[in-house]
Amino acid sequence: MRAARTGTARRALALAAVASLGAGLLAGCADDGGDDSGSSSGDSSGKTTITLGLFGTMGFKEAGLYEEYEKLNPDINIEENVTERNENYYPALVNHLTTNSGLQDIQAIEVGNIAEVVGTQADKFVDMSKVSGVKKSDWLDWKWQQATTKDGKTVGLGTDIGPMAICYRKDLFEKAGLPTDREEVGKLWAGDWDKLVEAGEQYKKKAPKGTYFMDSPGGLINAVLSSESEKFYDSSGEVVYKTNPAVKAAFDLTAKAAEEGLVQSQTQFQPAWDQTIANSKFATVVCPPWMIGTIKGKSQPEAAGKWDVAAAPKAGNWGGTFLGVPKSGKNVEEAQKLAAWLTAPEQQAKLFAVQGSFPSAPGAYSMPQVTGAKNEMTGDSPIGEIFAKAAEAIPTQVIGPKDQIIQQGLTDNGVILVTQGKSPKEAWETATKTIDNNLDQ
Repeated sequence: MRAARTGTARRALALAAVASLGAGLLAGCADDGGDDSGSSSGDSSGKTTITLGLFGTMGFKEAGLYEEYEKLNPDINIEENVTERNENYYPALVNHLTTNSGLQDIQAIEVGNIAEVVGTQADKFVDMSKVSGVKKSDWLDWKWQQATTKDGKTVGLGTDIGPMAICYRKDLFEKAGLPTDREEVGKLWAGDWDKLVEAGEQYKKKAPKGTYFMDSPGGLINAVLSSESEKFYDSSGEVVYKTNPAVKAAFDLTAKAAEEGLVQSQTQFQPAWDQTIANSKFATVVCPPWMIGTIKGKSQPEAAGKWDVAAAPKAGNWGGTFLGVPKSGKNVEEAQKLAAWLTAPEQQAKLFAVQGSFPSAPGAYSMPQVTGAKNEMTGDSPIGEIFAKAAEAIPTQVIGPKDQIIQQGLTDNGVILVTQGKSPKEAWETATKTIDNNLDQ
């Protein structure tokens, strides 16, 4: 559920209670091997069985949507085949698409992979723009475009997105002499990621002992880059991450924060990082809706209500998935109907209420499941309204086929090294060498 979701969101907790409102889009819920069997056309009762190939906990089952659809369509039975992590799911999906076998009736596609699917596998999918009842205007324009080819074929319908905010600990901000009201906090860094780092410098002056301003260097650089319209590829499809000044600026800003000790020397969603949440070791984290679920799952009970949510310096997106219907499925017509229904605004609102997956359909933003959303970690913060406002300002971003490889290189083989004593120059050289080697494979 996961700018392109990398290993970060894949490890976010899946929380089914309404109070969680933010479970990770790619959280684990099944064994890594998934189910490579193809679609089945029916069961012993004579019903048509529609199968979905998914990764992580996407929440359709948990939100009761399958059960609701089956009641509306008594001749339909729904089964999902789930692989826990997208890094295992996606290579298998590519293999099935290449051989045109073993495909489910509906296949999920993660945002970090959508450009590659659109560019190389579009002919294997039904054009969802032509499905009865599907209206382009139901989706955010940039979300629709991510899954659409240059000649106008749409390979998948958007489920969720990850509009970014900044989650912060009110108690730690107060002890450090910073404002705690979410509007005032947002003003500290409005419009400029540099101002976020400046706020971190202010925090450090009176920081509670043993705490850092932000959770990780990877979280910071990912956030900055997720607010750029162009980062790793240009609009013509060329790899430009080394020459795009926005990428180097994001790297340098994160390296500065690392050198100044404002970010922990942690890699997100690793056990050691989890413990820093439990032990209240940092004051801020870049926060798409699903991150609140991670915070809740890793926090001690006494942390409830101590968090709040402020607007990010700039709007950006971290996460998102699509549902596509392979042409070779056994139940193509029924699968189209189900995919369209699951991604309709009404169902997206229901999914947010239970699973925290923020809708990519603006029509859901005025529904009570969104407008009235609250979370026990963030108290009375109107998170539905905050994330809706952030979602509507997200820029259309160029997504490349190898975004995940580049992003992971910049984080896991780049900025993290500065927190371990490497110079920013050494970290940049290591990152680019690693990325280039991986791109050449």
